[in-house]
Amino acid sequence: MHRLTRDDIEQAARHVYQVMPATAQYPWPLLAERLGCTVWVKHENHTPTGAFKIRGGITFMHWLKREHPYTKGIVSATRGNHGQSLALAARTLGLRALIVVPEGNSVEKNTAMRAFGAEVVECGRDFDEARDAAAHLAQMRGLYLVPPFHTELVKGVATYALELFQAAPDLDTVYVPIGCGSGICGVIAARDALGLKTRVVGVVSTEAGAAKLSFDAGALRETVSANTFADGLAVRKPIPEAFAVYGAAAQRIVAVSDEQIAEAMRVYYTDTHNLAEGAGAAALAALIQEREAMAGSKVGVILSGGNVDRSVYASVIA
Repeated sequence: MHRLTRDDIEQAARHVYQVMPATAQYPWPLLAERLGCTVWVKHENHTPTGAFKIRGGITFMHWLKREHPYTKGIVSATRGNHGQSLALAARTLGLRALIVVPEGNSVEKNTAMRAFGAEVVECGRDFDEARDAAAHLAQMRGLYLVPPFHTELVKGVATYALELFQAAPDLDTVYVPIGCGSGICGVIAARDALGLKTRVVGVVSTEAGAAKLSFDAGALRETVSANTFADGLAVRKPIPEAFAVYGAAAQRIVAVSDEQIAEAMRVYYTDTHNLAEGAGAAALAALIQEREAMAGSKVGVILSGGNVDRSVYASVIA
């Protein structure tokens, strides 16, 4: 992926703001009391799809219409947020969207994707197998295969980081969840484009730790399974292009357990009255884990999404 400039990200923002406004970021006082540091939360749970991915979907679709003007539709794999993003963006530009999800995927995310106009197909045991199925369907149906990671996706996602850094340019550290990697790469891109020294820390699940294993080894590693309820983190193998970015530019990667993620979801509700899905709460979970090291610092956490099934949230919040 080539290095993005501030102009690149600001141009992407102009496309994004045609569909949605900038999201808020707040330094929540109860989180500061709890953790002993200033905590800025970037509220990507407040987008039209309830997650940060919509930004990348918008910029990718604009690129696709420019570069492949005769494309009739797209196909991609997702656990939900990426698919909602593409479905909304495709509908906005008059394209068909076919989204492949793993078997047993979130019912509520599937319903949301269909509401945005997508055809949803369940195939495969997990996200990685759904990706293989999407590639096969792209060939069968003559659709454009949207990858989980692409420069245009990162360009759009980087707009949330630009907003955060413009509001709080003196952050010492930002914690970012890692699934396929567009989120952390977008934060790194915006930080570098603005010439800031903020440390970027990636966060994975202990049950889906391929990105951390790869970071620690300095080479790609994958896991046999990715069995976490934080489905946005449930990836068995890193995307090589994404790893090339965060493997070189992240400060470190932290692993948090499902119980730590669930506790962070409860903390978000108690201290900010915000709904966070598992992946959306992972960054806060990592900060809670490292609270002693972060004492007195100015820290950002990315609340990347709030799309959690009611039954799951009910069990967590109880």
